[in-house]
Amino acid sequence: MSSKGEIRRRVMTPNSNTHTTDPLLLQQQQQYAEAFRTRSCWQRIFVINGRIKWHWAPVFLIFWVLLYFYISIPAYHRLPVPINIADEARYPDRFIAERAEQNLAKLIALGPRVVGSAANEKGAIEYFQEYLTKLKAEANPIYDIEGDVQLASGSYCHWDMVNMYQGIQNFVIKIGLKDTNSTSYLLVNSHYDSVPHGKGAGDDGTMVAIMLETLRVLSKSNKPLRNPVVFLFNGAEENPLQASHAFITQHKWSKYCKALINLDSAGNGGREILFQSGPNHPWLMKHYRRAIMHPFASTVAEEMFQRHFIPSDTDFRIFRDHGRLVGLDMAHQYNGYVYHTRYDVPEIIPRGTFQNTGDNVLALVWEIANAPELEDPSGNSEGHTIFYDVLGRSLVFYTETEGIIVNVLVSIVAIITCTISFKQMAKTTGSKFGNIINRAITSLGIQVLAVISAVAICFFIAVFMDLVHMPMTWFTNSWLILGLYFCPLFFAFAIVPALYFHSQKRVRFPLGFRVQILLHCHCLFLTFVTLGATIAGIRSAFMLMIAVLFYSIGLIVNLCTKLHNKSLPWLIPHILCNIPPFLFYAYQSHGFFVAFIPMTGRFGASVNPDFIICGFTVGVGLLTGGFMIPVLNLFQKSKAIICSLLGITVFFIILAATPIGFPYRPETNIQRFSVLHTRRVFHDETDGIRRLETGYFIMPQDRRTYSVKNQLLNMSLAETLEKDCNDELFCGLPLYNHRWSKARGSSIWIPGPDPKFDKEPELKLISKNQLSNTSIRYEMELSGPDHMGIYINPLKDRKVNAWSFHYTPLRLNWKTPYFIYFSYGKDKSPLRFKLEFENPSADWSTPIFEIGIAGHWNHDESTHTPEFKRFLQSFPKYVDAIAWPAHYEVRLF
Repeated sequence: MSSKGEIRRRVMTPNSNTHTTDPLLLQQQQQYAEAFRTRSCWQRIFVINGRIKWHWAPVFLIFWVLLYFYISIPAYHRLPVPINIADEARYPDRFIAERAEQNLAKLIALGPRVVGSAANEKGAIEYFQEYLTKLKAEANPIYDIEGDVQLASGSYCHWDMVNMYQGIQNFVIKIGLKDTNSTSYLLVNSHYDSVPHGKGAGDDGTMVAIMLETLRVLSKSNKPLRNPVVFLFNGAEENPLQASHAFITQHKWSKYCKALINLDSAGNGGREILFQSGPNHPWLMKHYRRAIMHPFASTVAEEMFQRHFIPSDTDFRIFRDHGRLVGLDMAHQYNGYVYHTRYDVPEIIPRGTFQNTGDNVLALVWEIANAPELEDPSGNSEGHTIFYDVLGRSLVFYTETEGIIVNVLVSIVAIITCTISFKQMAKTTGSKFGNIINRAITSLGIQVLAVISAVAICFFIAVFMDLVHMPMTWFTNSWLILGLYFCPLFFAFAIVPALYFHSQKRVRFPLGFRVQILLHCHCLFLTFVTLGATIAGIRSAFMLMIAVLFYSIGLIVNLCTKLHNKSLPWLIPHILCNIPPFLFYAYQSHGFFVAFIPMTGRFGASVNPDFIICGFTVGVGLLTGGFMIPVLNLFQKSKAIICSLLGITVFFIILAATPIGFPYRPETNIQRFSVLHTRRVFHDETDGIRRLETGYFIMPQDRRTYSVKNQLLNMSLAETLEKDCNDELFCGLPLYNHRWSKARGSSIWIPGPDPKFDKEPELKLISKNQLSNTSIRYEMELSGPDHMGIYINPLKDRKVNAWSFHYTPLRLNWKTPYFIYFSYGKDKSPLRFKLEFENPSADWSTPIFEIGIAGHWNHDESTHTPEFKRFLQSFPKYVDAIAWPAHYEVRLF
């Protein structure tokens, strides 16, 4: 001990011989002396004792917030100036937004357009026929325009159910040059039907109106079309996706369609995002980039959608899977609060939305219809693409193979650059390179711990908010996310390294180098994650690659200018080089928050939506704050500054507990409930009624089911359906579709009066034939409303050997009970079907199967009883209750 102390005292003792002085102390003394002599004005303003003055920390943080609010957000919401009818003469061959707006108004005037309703099966078809007549009369004579009304029946499997349709309609228009002999068509699709009680202005009336105006411009233009274009006005998408299946499997023009532009919506207004491309056809993105006027596209959105992070589906999947079509899938997703509600009205759609999407669709139709690749798309299959727009100004796209190469090269450059920096640090400080590497390994561990801590504290807050019954406080005031989740995330990012630096304060190593090492470690952390994601085939790894790329550029600048060797000046290139990726990430993240925050209102009661927002926050924070927040350690009073972030979080939690944090607002930010006035009838094996109940079946769409408990009539009588879900077929409920089936466990039942029906569903046994000792066949007939569900459950060890429905569930041995969704449009004839059962033995003395029939009267409010109306009126004003009468009956055979 004494010898070590003597060595330390000897090293610390001032000595005129500089060769015997500790090189770190010598360097520090020289830097301070030089700084004292040459201290400039900006240093006196910003720096004291080698650190940035503490009062510049708020400026530093606010700078990034201002970039977000004044550059990234306006870039996301930018819409073009719309062209009006009065200006049409000045803009030949241009899309006219005002005309599209008028098209939408005429369609919406028909009312909700549910399959089976007069508005959908008659009113909409008549509107399209009138438009086609006028279109032909005014068209350029070089074009041949044909129209067709398709009436189709069929079935297919959609996720966990058989989707069966009868007599649904499509209106189809084909336009092409009169003398063309092309057999390669471009298909453009959108749907004109709507959800029950919804006007469907955004979903999908806007796209229908845009297609009609696109058709008008095409028909009057002198520009030639190398290949014909088929415009499919789809009459049964909400059922779901039935009419697109009918077209691609049965229509006379479908076999000639080689590529697709699908237009849909999960919101109302804004810009349309391209969120699916191909698959495996990069030429589509080449033409998209060449033609598009207002780019908005994202590979991240594509991968999230295809991995079912988004609770929606589009016709694109049907065309792709059943018709082998390639194409582009685009949708509006702004203002998803009104999606599938009665507040999805045309009055809230800005005219700039029509112009933005109309410009893009018109340009794309001309571009792809004239593309040589359209004639043989199969010969141009070259793999997936990576694509994204830059602040809505330009589009970047490259193939997946090129993306792998770029990711690997950038990762290699980052590793080499950080290694060179470590060597330079060793040279500058007089330390051994091995010591610097050891310090870097420790810092990497600290950074990983910081990330883990940040994730943990964010998810802890998400759990806490749910436990105190305050989830979704950011649903209306989304800025609360900044304090609730971003601040604690950044607090953990910064406090873990700060505590580490504090524990090492006696170590003679400049703080500026410590922070640089920490930032290098964050870069290396992202580099390893990028390589891992690339190996896993995740194309969205480009998001990580961009952060690594720009950090490496800043580091290269610092190394070349030798600012790297100075305690603070290296911050200037570092900050400047991180502004472009910050703007990009802020733009992208704003888009995802705009899309996903409203979606959390329909994720169901079983999902804590704060987890979803927390996950997004962590991802965005890693990319935006990972290279900026550690810089706080270079400020005076760094730990106090960092802890202030936690103080902000506490303040925002208090705010969230006030009316500011209440999620819902009438008409704009509504809460969703599906409410069915229901009669449930359960028969025993003698066909006697063992149970009959009437009341209200309520399906909550989000986490805060309890928000209505103090206002809803008879809420004190509410029952959970846990017992029914254990004992009865599909919980004994008239489930509307497969989404309801998945969420049925969170349903609520309130006893109430009997509903009103024009006619109950009627199931008739036509015949029963014993085919052998172990097999039997039933022939049945079903009549009822235009939306019905059929649930079939073989009892004991029996199994369905054959039936009249789609054969896939039997071939793939799906888990019972089976769910068949059935709807009809113009064809109201009863449904006849056969069921053939196999029995392991010859004993048929017990019931063979149970069958449930659900009937839905979902587009005629005249069936609502006065009691039902009073019940619906008892919901708070901020609730949109999508409601109709329903009947459910179970029989044993």
